[in-house]
Amino acid sequence: MTSLLLDPAAAPFIAAAVGLCVGSFLNVVIHRLPKMLEQGWQDECAGFRGETPPERPRYNIMVPRSGCPACGHGITALENIPVLSWLALRGKCSACGTAISARYPLVEILGGALAACAVWRFGPSWEALAACGLLWALLALTFIDFDTQLLPDDITLPLLWAGLGVNLFGVFVPLRDAVIGAMAGYLALWVVYWLFKLIRGKEGMGYGDFKLLAALGAWLGWQMLPLIVLMSSVVGAVIGITLVVFKGRDHNIPLAFGPYLAIAGAIALFFGRTLMRTFFPS
Repeated sequence: MTSLLLDPAAAPFIAAAVGLCVGSFLNVVIHRLPKMLEQGWQDECAGFRGETPPERPRYNIMVPRSGCPACGHGITALENIPVLSWLALRGKCSACGTAISARYPLVEILGGALAACAVWRFGPSWEALAACGLLWALLALTFIDFDTQLLPDDITLPLLWAGLGVNLFGVFVPLRDAVIGAMAGYLALWVVYWLFKLIRGKEGMGYGDFKLLAALGAWLGWQMLPLIVLMSSVVGAVIGITLVVFKGRDHNIPLAFGPYLAIAGAIALFFGRTLMRTFFPS
C-alpha cells in the first residue's frame, strides 16, 4: 500500500479519490459554518441585551445528519457517494423529487481535481499534502464568500498559522519570508481599505480579505504577494464585467473579493515562480 501511495503514476488518482470525499465534507462546511456563526452572533447579542439565548437543537458540522431541505429525508450512505450518487439520483431527492443543486458535485469534483493537481505538481510528498490542505481551505472560503460575503476567522486564522507552521520547515518558502508575507499581506489590504474609506467614505472590502491575503503570504512568501494582488484584481475585473454585461448585475452591488484572492493564490501555488519571472523579471 505504501509503495502504491508513493507511485508517481498512481498517487494523483488516489489523491483525486480522497479529494472527492473531502469535497463532500466541504459542502457541509460551506453550508453550515455561516449558519453556525450567525447563531453564535445572535446568542451574543441576546447576552448583551441581558436576555437568555433561545434553546435550539444541536447544530454543528457533524450534527444533525445531512438531509433534504425540502422534506427532511435523511441522506443514506449510498446517497452520499461523491458525484456518483448525484448522477444516480439524476440530481433529485429520492424521497420528494426536489432538485439537488449541481454545486454539490461541482465542489466534490473541484476537491478531487485540486488534490490530483497538487500531487501531480509536487509528487507524492509532504509538500503535496500541505498543498492539498491549502487548496481545500481556499475552496471552502471561495464558496462561503460567494454566498455570504464572509471569510470566517474559523478558516482564515488557522490557515495563516498553518502556513507559518508548514514553512517552519521551509516546505514552500523560508520561515522569514513566510512571516514577512503574513505581515505584508495583512497590511497591504489594510492600507487600501483605509485609503478607499477616506476617499470614498465607505468600505471597499472586509477584514476577512486582509486575513486571507496574510494567510497566502504565510504560505507562499512575501515575494508572491504582488502577483497574487495583480491576478486577483484581473480575475475580479473580468468576472465583474461579465456579470454586469451578461447577467445584468447592478454594478453598485458589491462583489466578494475573497474568491478572487483564493483563485489567485491557487494559481500562484502552481505557477507562481514561472509567472513571477514573466511579470516581475529581476
